Amino acid sequence: MPSTRTDIETNARDYARIEAAILYLEAHFRDQPGLDDVAREAGLSPHHFQRLFRRWAGISPKRFGQYLTLDYAKAQLEASASVLDATYDAGLSGPARLHDLFVTYEAMSPGAFKQGGEGVDIAWGVHPSPFGPCFVGQTERGICALGFADGDESDGETVRAGFERRWPAARFREDAAATQPVVARVFGERSTDGTPLRLAVAGTNFQLKVWEALLRIPPGRVTSYRALAQALGLPRSARAVGGAVAANPISYLIPCHRVIRGTGRISNYEWGPARKRVMLGWEAARFGPNDARLAHRGS
Repeated sequence: MPSTRTDIETNARDYARIEAAILYLEAHFRDQPGLDDVAREAGLSPHHFQRLFRRWAGISPKRFGQYLTLDYAKAQLEASASVLDATYDAGLSGPARLHDLFVTYEAMSPGAFKQGGEGVDIAWGVHPSPFGPCFVGQTERGICALGFADGDESDGETVRAGFERRWPAARFREDAAATQPVVARVFGERSTDGTPLRLAVAGTNFQLKVWEALLRIPPGRVTSYRALAQALGLPRSARAVGGAVAANPISYLIPCHRVIRGTGRISNYEWGPARKRVMLGWEAARFGPNDARLAHRGS
């Protein structure tokens, strides 16, 4: 059943509370804030907040805070070079795995790309996700757009308008019933027949090369723009690589959020740096290395 406006508003409200709590944990982790402090920041009772947070993250707020420290990010960056080396030969399916979800992609022809998607039909819908309301665009070839809104209807329209500018000649039609199964697979339901989730990407040859490299960064890991450029054999092109990362039209599935500054700082994300922090923490809690030395390093 397609998501209703009430579902989306509730999801947006819950996500906003989670985001506020995570930003508070990140800013005050070394002060070891108690459950009451974090719950107050989220605007909930401690009992309600604990239930909401565990349902979302699968772990306690205190444990989650360990994945948000600068020291943890730096330790991940130190390991990123070997991670890229180990995964680069694995093919697209291995490192892109999420709950037995596999991703493959088909690039639009250069001619169609230049024509702005002329003759392409795009069904779109907005649905709840772990990171707030999610906009999805789907063609017969696969997912062509994925982004996030903050909950109100006007913001969803703004997100859609941004994707329409990427595909100026395509035909957009709202069809939440068509995009609901896609969102279910993106955020966790397993494919019963093992078929990959297909992406329909449109970009320059350089952008496609960078996006393919992003698909090889496993969930729960991060890398730097410089390390990504080096892995691509372009050690002096970190800025250009960063531009291609930012141009990614299929957020989360092509995981541009897993690229951070070499200092360990988290910024530069189209859907907001706070959402990028939330995504990285959520993935670290589920897929990251279970290594206390990383979580507590420097404390």
